[in-house]
Amino acid sequence: MEFRAEAKFIRVSPQKVRLVLDLIKGQRVEDALNTLAFTKKGIAPTVHKLVRSAVQNASHVSDEKGMDVDVDALYVKNAISNEGPRMKRIRPAPMGRAFRYQRRMTHISVVLAERNADKKEALATTVGEEPKAGKATKGKTAGKPAKKKSVAKK
Repeated sequence: MEFRAEAKFIRVSPQKVRLVLDLIKGQRVEDALNTLAFTKKGIAPTVHKLVRSAVQNASHVSDEKGMDVDVDALYVKNAISNEGPRMKRIRPAPMGRAFRYQRRMTHISVVLAERNADKKEALATTVGEEPKAGKATKGKTAGKPAKKKSVAKK
């Protein structure tokens, strides 16, 4: 089950938001909220509020619709920042001219999902595994170190 929250028309460029969203992708919700609380970017409090809103959406579904949702097992499945409309502005320039510039806006979307216990175990075993010594990889045995080549003397 996925739970989402969106914030639209935020007055910051999408590039700046992506710097913060990349920090929390794939993290547990608790870890993501701690990361956002101590991030020194101006958009971090807005993203923190958005993640809390997604958690509240999950708990609302859990309470109202009678679904069994473990809020502690949620993780940030996807967090994206899309470009919104741009506001065109004019800045006065020397000699009566005018320079145009654009104020960018962004739409932020955060998707939370529940990580199951069996997926946790599978993830832990694949991440923590080392290549086994019994298997040969690309013609070499994994247990033996590579031999150094001797240099031919003239």
